[in-house]
Amino acid sequence: TVREVRRLLRKNHHPFSVPGALPRPSGATTTMGLRRKNKSPPVLSHEFVIQNHADAVSCLAMGLLLGLMFEVTAKYVIIFITVQYNVTYTTDDKSEPIHFYEYGPKDIATIFFYMLIAIILHAVIQEYILDKINRRLHLSKTKHSKFNESGQLAFFYLFSFAWGTSILTAEEFMTNPTLLWKDYPHSRMFFQVKFFYVCQIAYWFHALPELYFQKIRKEDIPRQLYYICLYIAHICGAYVLNLQRLGLILLVPHYLVELIFHASRLFYFSDENKQKGFTLWALLFVMARLLTLTLSVLTFGFGLARVENPGFSIADGNFNVLTVRISCLAAICLTQAWMMWKFINFQLKKWREHIQNQIPKKKITYTKSKSTKKEPNRANFVNGAVKLEDGASPRTRKSKAL
Repeated sequence: TVREVRRLLRKNHHPFSVPGALPRPSGATTTMGLRRKNKSPPVLSHEFVIQNHADAVSCLAMGLLLGLMFEVTAKYVIIFITVQYNVTYTTDDKSEPIHFYEYGPKDIATIFFYMLIAIILHAVIQEYILDKINRRLHLSKTKHSKFNESGQLAFFYLFSFAWGTSILTAEEFMTNPTLLWKDYPHSRMFFQVKFFYVCQIAYWFHALPELYFQKIRKEDIPRQLYYICLYIAHICGAYVLNLQRLGLILLVPHYLVELIFHASRLFYFSDENKQKGFTLWALLFVMARLLTLTLSVLTFGFGLARVENPGFSIADGNFNVLTVRISCLAAICLTQAWMMWKFINFQLKKWREHIQNQIPKKKITYTKSKSTKKEPNRANFVNGAVKLEDGASPRTRKSKAL
């Protein structure tokens, strides 16, 4: 009866029960809240490492810095943090000593530490700058990956260009190109020059694990591996072969060109109408390739070939032999040719896409205008005969006699 049903409803009353619904079983329970959708991944899984790699690296770097506080570990930890192989020269008793630096195996530890710093800075820029901009732009997955790549590289190129320019202004390489090969080998460097190369090598080595940490798509991994390995090979080659002056003067204009490209791509993702930066980049790209080839041929083909102390000596850092010169010049020329080939293909592809986008529009307008002229109004047809607007029938033609 109705009274018994009401009595059962009052007995099994629940704050979330719907009026008129059947009573809940005595053992049934309800969840008072929504379940969490994002569960923490298992420890040491791929997702766990990717999410927490910045924190793990920060703890490792902090542990190395804390090692400086204890006398037992300080002599070992100092190798990771400070620049090694200091050489001091004094000309007179009254003059101040001049500090130079050489390279050696201990630089590997220093590069490793600053590689950890690069990973931490990469995560900070990604989380606090690029991710916030991405949320506002609502980019697709492909554009999202390219935006992150250009954002990271734009920060690095801007910092490296400003640092390299300050070093070049303090030196005389720009005004006197003969210093690129004069008094070779240039085995002794100033602090700024050596620290610049250490940071450059550390950054490009950090880019290798970042391919895993940033979940780079499989299609983009070969392209990024190409230029990362080329940077590592050329910068390490200039550092080991005591060609730091030539490497520095070639890196600064190259970084300027790359900075303009990635900054233009960032503006393009924010607004597709902003494409003027790519024109400036194309001009400077060709000029940078010509400058690189000119200085390389001038240094390896004429300068080092006529230097007074040719020979091969690892102890002295002298690598001025014909085989090394030809190998270095060939590596630079092949790299510049490969970059120009990619550049020409990129420009041809954009030009073809522009032409293909223009041709269909012309065809559509032409066919529409043609169809409007030839097709008569269907409303004027009645049973296959043309009907005039006034209601009069058309004039019949006289049939010709055969």
